[in-house]
Amino acid sequence: MELAKVTEKGQVTIPIEIRKKLGIKEGSKVLFLEEAGRIYLENSSMEVLREAQAAFVGEAERLGLETDEDVVVLVKELRKERTVK
Repeated sequence: MELAKVTEKGQVTIPIEIRKKLGIKEGSKVLFLEEAGRIYLENSSMEVLREAQAAFVGEAERLGLETDEDVVVLVKELRKERTVK
């Protein structure tokens, strides 16, 4: 458990161990999420990554990609199409 003091302006210093665990560095943006009556602090980059992953769910199957090699072949085809245009 970590403890932090709230300043007059409502600012809190996030303890270093928490920053390390969340990958928060100077300039990072954080999210405050509410779930089931609790407030969670999260590195905003991780939320963006989760949203991107969710957006791609099912795409490999839709495109018929079963192996890493299938992905490599698709990327090569797309690159070839871009250079031809």
